[in-house]
Amino acid sequence: MRNLEGQRIVITGATGFIGRNVAEQLLAQGARVFALVRPESRQRRSLPVHEHLTWIEATMEEAESCAPLIGHADGFLHFAWGGVNREEIDSPEVQASNVDGSLACLEAARKLGCQVFMDAGSRVEYGITADGTMEEAMECHPVNAYGRAKLEFAKKAEAFCSQNQMTFYHLRFFSVYGTGDHPWSIISTLVRELPQNHKVSLSACLHRWNFMEISDAARAVTELYRFSDLHEGECRVVNVASEDTRTLREFVEEIHRICGEKGSLEYGTFVQAKEGALSICPVVRQLKALTEETWQEQVSFKKGIRRMLEEEYGG
Repeated sequence: MRNLEGQRIVITGATGFIGRNVAEQLLAQGARVFALVRPESRQRRSLPVHEHLTWIEATMEEAESCAPLIGHADGFLHFAWGGVNREEIDSPEVQASNVDGSLACLEAARKLGCQVFMDAGSRVEYGITADGTMEEAMECHPVNAYGRAKLEFAKKAEAFCSQNQMTFYHLRFFSVYGTGDHPWSIISTLVRELPQNHKVSLSACLHRWNFMEISDAARAVTELYRFSDLHEGECRVVNVASEDTRTLREFVEEIHRICGEKGSLEYGTFVQAKEGALSICPVVRQLKALTEETWQEQVSFKKGIRRMLEEEYGG
């Protein structure tokens, strides 16, 4: 098991929701973090000033040219990806550009001598499954350009890392929530609007869902990295998700109770995305196996919602 003290780790997307929290955990455990950030990014302040944090202005397409500035790195965590909004998520051109930029990050990792390469995949790679079960060994049938691009990159990265003897983990994140999440997410919307006695428009919310609090998701990444030396040279897909799967309505009702039953819930009034209300039921055995069965979540859904209310809205 690796000691993160002194590990040199490159991160793209370090100002994003997941990348920022992973970077903070790595820094707290003594790692030296090199954060590649787009020159036009205004989010650099989202990470604290730290003696072991080095900012490098570069897009992911320019990652390879940054190798001389870094010199050597032990790991490369690739969380940058554009076009995740509704307007661009189904754009073949935008998503193809993401794949090209991600391949440049792989080449940068090779030049830096990285032993480990990890990237952020997505649950949407699975597509529609019969009962919502999503397990890493399943054949994937993504329904949009975003999911197809993530899956395409995963396959290319596996071949590249196998050829270059790098450990590769393709992390399929499910629904991560918490302080700093997108304001339009269902969790952010509920914890913002209900305490103000507002109405919230929702789908029927009868499909099954899964939520993982951001600090647990970030800790899952760091734990997978710490244990990766026990799986040297392996290439794995890993679901990063909670063991708490239930109907979306159960989650919504719990938030309503935590908010003192303020506001109102209007089920069946929200227009669904084109794929409709799909259940997701992730299997997380791989996450446990790759951390030698030590992995456990630390933040319950109730605790996570209360934390959001306190940190973001002073509730």
